Amino acid sequence: MSDISGVDFVSIPTSDLARAVEFYEGAVGLRRSKYRPERNFAEFEPGTVTLNIMDPVKMGIGELKPNANPIALHVDDVATARAALEERGVRFFGDIVDTGVCHMAFFADPDGNALMLHSRYAPPDQ
Repeated sequence: MSDISGVDFVSIPTSDLARAVEFYEGAVGLRRSKYRPERNFAEFEPGTVTLNIMDPVKMGIGELKPNANPIALHVDDVATARAALEERGVRFFGDIVDTGVCHMAFFADPDGNALMLHSRYAPPDQ
C-alpha cells in the first residue's frame, strides 16, 4: 500500500526564469504564487496542481530538457481560450483537435515545454 495521496507540483524547466514568468503570467494568464529568482524558481497555481518553473542548471540538479509530453491546462472553451492566448502572442501548432470526448489545442512555452489547452465534453468511458 502506498502513502502517496496526490501530486503536489509539476516541474517545468527553463533557461530564463524572468522570460518564463512573463510567459506564464502575462501570455497564459496564470496566477503566480511564488517568485524566488535568488532560488531559481517560480510557482503558478492554475487549479489543482502547482506548476513549478525552475532553472535546473542554476539549481544544480541537471540540464535543461524541455518536457516533450504536454501538460493539459483545463479551460471551459478551448476555442475562446486559444483566441485570447493568440491575442497575447502565443503560437499554436495546428488546429484544435476534437478526439470525440475532448477538445485540445497544442502550444509550447519559450523553452519548448509542451502545453495544451484541454476541455472534456463527454464523460470518460467506464
